[in-house]
Amino acid sequence: MKALLYTEPYHMEYMDVPDPEVGPDDVLVRVKACAICGSDVHGFTGKTGRRLPPLVMGHEAAGVVAATGRNATAFRPGDRVSFDSTVYCNRCPACRQGQINRCQSRQVLGVSIPEFKRHGAMAEYVAVPWWIAFKIADGLAFTHAALLEPTSIAVHAANRSAVREGDTVLILGAGTIGLLAIQAARLKGAAQIIACDINDFRLRIAKALGADVTVNTTEANSLAHILGHTEGRGADVSFEAVGLAETFRLAASALKLGGQVVAIGNVRRDVEINLQELVSRELSFTGSCASSGELRFCAGLIASGRIQVEPLISEVLPLKDGPRAFERLLKAKEDLIKIVLEP
Repeated sequence: MKALLYTEPYHMEYMDVPDPEVGPDDVLVRVKACAICGSDVHGFTGKTGRRLPPLVMGHEAAGVVAATGRNATAFRPGDRVSFDSTVYCNRCPACRQGQINRCQSRQVLGVSIPEFKRHGAMAEYVAVPWWIAFKIADGLAFTHAALLEPTSIAVHAANRSAVREGDTVLILGAGTIGLLAIQAARLKGAAQIIACDINDFRLRIAKALGADVTVNTTEANSLAHILGHTEGRGADVSFEAVGLAETFRLAASALKLGGQVVAIGNVRRDVEINLQELVSRELSFTGSCASSGELRFCAGLIASGRIQVEPLISEVLPLKDGPRAFERLLKAKEDLIKIVLEP
């Protein structure tokens, strides 16, 4: 089959690779759309340690069932499907409790670390365990279904949060996850949403998708600007969707007393925080990792238009154009949010 193979840092090749093996628990999916995640772009540099070549990346995808293993009895060839990015074991205590993102044997599609290598969906075909796959409606476009996975991350973060009706919510980062978190927070009842980014193009999209206030954090006194829209009180909950020290600190500093930071971003492993601020202001820090079964619910949100993904799709390109797409996203000189590849 044809695939986009990551062969070394900063290098992708569109080439022939062996077809996936289909085990008894597997569903073989003919990929119709696969989106490029920001983590894929960071992994493309070779600096994250989570994309060890050779590897087929890609974990945001949808397609059609081509074949099934003998235990995948819920599926038939021709079924339209999407699937989780988390390959969970379905057996450990966390999985049995429905906390699949905390699986003790968790793997991620399109990720390679010393402990495991799991080829992803930037290819004509991908094999996944039947229990991470689910059927999607005929009316849901494959390009939209490819954004189910990032949508589920935002919805999971909102579910992990303490957002209540009437709250003011701060979103740090207006990339894919931040833009989806704006919509997820609104569904949770947020009355005012303040979105922050360093890119005016992304902030315009944030405004179109429901942000009441946008703040470019490259401007002076951005914290004062944020606080000014809360009458100096601070936000009830902030979602940190970047993963850098400076945005994490801003997410905490802009909170009210007793406020909550929900950390979604994961660029830097080590971030210095002000422990006195945490203690004296009684702040809560909550981590949010991947999703935990929200994908099926998100399919309904997207199909109904309650969460919009079309404004996030900057371009749809053939898979063979993937190498250039990665280079463009890495250079970040264009107004791009999400590029979706079609094998």
